[in-house]
Formats: sequence, structure tokens, C-alpha cells
Amino acid sequence: MKNYRFKFIILSLLSIFSVKQTYAQFYDKDTLFHPYHVNYWVTGSIIVGGLTLESIGVAWISNKSQISQGEISNLDRHDISPIDSWALNFNPSKRAEFEKLSSQLQTVLVFLPFVTLLDPAIRKDWLDILLMYLQTQAITNNFYLYSPFGATFQNRLRPVVYYDAVDIGKRTEPNNRNSLYSGHVAAASEACFFTAKIFCDYHPELGLNKYLVYAAATVPPLFMSYFRLRALAHFPTDIMVGFGVGALCGILVPEFHRIDDGKMSLGLYSNPEATGLAITWRTDFFCN
Repeated sequence: MKNYRFKFIILSLLSIFSVKQTYAQFYDKDTLFHPYHVNYWVTGSIIVGGLTLESIGVAWISNKSQISQGEISNLDRHDISPIDSWALNFNPSKRAEFEKLSSQLQTVLVFLPFVTLLDPAIRKDWLDILLMYLQTQAITNNFYLYSPFGATFQNRLRPVVYYDAVDIGKRTEPNNRNSLYSGHVAAASEACFFTAKIFCDYHPELGLNKYLVYAAATVPPLFMSYFRLRALAHFPTDIMVGFGVGALCGILVPEFHRIDDGKMSLGLYSNPEATGLAITWRTDFFCN
């Protein structure tokens, strides 16, 4: 986990809570269109809790055992499914180049949702957008770490391990046990679909044209998917799972905030047996 992400989130949270009172004095939430209901303290707690769990999870997946040469010698390309075997037919000499491209694209896309703040209709709610985005990141990252098909519980070897032309030292790195699923693609998909969701919710007049916005949101994650494949970091099915998880998180977290926060609460939970996402929805069906 790169240090800039932690600094970015901590500084953002400090800024949020330091300006909360001043913000409330000059901003009347009842006079303008606001599609979201954001409870600052609940959402902020989810972000802080998610960041804590994330730091623990990253340490776990970073300390997996090194891949032995015996494991490598027992690998059989024929055990790979036809759809995933595509990842075993690239030129390994381009691996580092595409690894660099994927890192550069990730750095750009993490700031993509802030482009929505150029829109005056959205900019007035910058605090809500920032909180929701940090919350979406926390949930996406923790889902990657703690879901049953995430890196903590899966040890699928990356495609690079199957390439004899790659230096044996690179093939035996512990990080090569984290092929399933693609965190880079999930992060890219989450950022792009979150951006599309925010823009469309503030512009209901788009009608069916909103699907063009969502179609555009698929383009950067598709580039990221290709870069990660060519970097020999993931199989196609790893990419598909990451793409789907990121898209769902980017859309569903803002959608949950469209429901009155007095009726729904969203958070992370952790106990010795499981870690996950907790959703509580209160209805007034039985109330007079």
C-alpha cells in the first residue's frame, strides 16, 4: 500500500471535520437539489475503520510465503482454463513497461471523481462527494482484502510465474500469490463508475443518455485491464472479477446514500470469524 493514499485520506478527513461547522453556516441543504443523504460522523467512522482494516489486510497479503522452485517445476499450463490461457502467450520482455503504465494510470484515475466538482451543481456538495468517495474506496479495498475470493483467502499464482523466460527471482516473489483478483482493475472501475454515477444522479434530465456516460466509464478500466494482462499480473478471470467488484462498489455506495440516512446505515464489521459489510435498513411499515 503506497503511503500517499494514507496521507491523502487522513488529510482529507482532517479537512472535512475542521470545516464542518463553517460549512453548515453558509449552506442551506433544503434550498437546492441534493440527491444524497450523508451522515458525516457515520461515514467518517466507516472511512477510519476501513483504513485501519486495510492496513492490517495489506500486511497479511504482503507476508505470504515465497514461491518455491518446486512449486514452479510442478506447474502445468494445461491446467489453466482456455479463457485464462490467453495470459500465457504474451511477450514477457514488455512486462515492466506495462506494469509502469498501469501504475501511472492508477495514479490518474484515483483523482478522476474530483472532475465532477467542475460542475457547479455538484461542486456545492463537495463535502458529501468527498466523503462518499473515500467511503467507496474503503469498501472497495476491504472487499479486495477480506472477501472469500480476495487476496487474503486466495493464493492463485500470477501468470508471470509460468514464464520460463522471466528471471527466477521475479517468479518466486511472495506477491505473485495474489493474482485473484485484480485490485488495480477494481480501483479503476470503482473510480470511473463512481464518477459516472455522481454525474448522472445530479443530471436526471439525461434520461437514457446516462447509459452513454456509463459506457464511457468502462473505457479507462478496459485500458487498465489490458495493461495488467500485459504486465503478466493477472488472468482474464481475475480481471473480470475486479472489474465487476469495482463497478458495483462505485455505483452502489452512492445509491445507498440516496436513501434517507435515518432509515439505513452502512458500515464495516469485523470479528474473529468474519469481516464484511453491514447494512441495516429501518422501515416505518408498522409505525402509525
